[in-house]
Amino acid sequence: MKLVIKAINVPHPFPYQGSKRGIAKSILSYFPSDVHCLMEPFCGASAVSIAAAAYGFAEQFILNDLNKPLMDLWSEIIERPSVLCDEYEKQWIEQQPDPKTYFFKVRNEFNKTHNPYQLLYLLARIVKGSVRYSSDGQFNQSADNRRFGMKPNTMRQNIFGVSALLSKKTIISAVDFRQVVKKANKNDLIYMDPPYQGTSFTRDHRYLNGLYYEDFVDALSYMNELNLSYIISYDGITGEKAHGKLLPDSLHLKHLYIHAGRSSQATLLGNDHETIESLYLSPSLVCRLESKKPSIKQHVH
Repeated sequence: MKLVIKAINVPHPFPYQGSKRGIAKSILSYFPSDVHCLMEPFCGASAVSIAAAAYGFAEQFILNDLNKPLMDLWSEIIERPSVLCDEYEKQWIEQQPDPKTYFFKVRNEFNKTHNPYQLLYLLARIVKGSVRYSSDGQFNQSADNRRFGMKPNTMRQNIFGVSALLSKKTIISAVDFRQVVKKANKNDLIYMDPPYQGTSFTRDHRYLNGLYYEDFVDALSYMNELNLSYIISYDGITGEKAHGKLLPDSLHLKHLYIHAGRSSQATLLGNDHETIESLYLSPSLVCRLESKKPSIKQHVH
């Protein structure tokens, strides 16, 4: 069932904590061969869609996230990469005399304007790509003052690379994930990387909008009734610590595990713990895969 995929160089537009860039190839190995449209209702850094486009695993894409400034940035990345890169380079140069003061200036302005050019600069500068929002929705993460952020030429290469992969085949939206799911049909695939349990309803939010476990389970039950194919990254284990409870057996999901490497949080704390992430496959996807491949076995790979 699991495909063996050769490694290729896949561009990424900005660092983003929680991005599945490091395990995207492993996730792609559970894609069926006939995906028309790949939907990411919680896209974030869209690592799986970018990888799927690079490997030719889908024809069309829907990128969605309730974080509208982030989706405005995605529109710029895909449709107006030249202007975006020029604006990033301008900010990168302007920061040089005093990067720390400049960062706070840009952050204050972004919280008023939600300008996508400013968001790209902030994402390039923040600590470990770790986005944080206050309880009233203000971007409040600090800069990594040891670094200036991705160099303009490198940023340009990545942005233009992503634009080339997704331009003219991608729809951008900033709506509730359930609205995206309603558009799916049997030839599509939905990849979901929702806010993990314990990361949303805290004093400093990792995500602009949280998601309650019960609401997510209800939505998955609805998706099963529609026989939709979906993959979920949800919860996991770091060292001996489990993050959140498993999705319920009543959903009849196939539960797999993926080694995600050393966690960014462990790195920050000076630990050497590896993260193992849960991957869930919907019943319809399992049937779709088993019609062409040997039976699925639960495993750690």
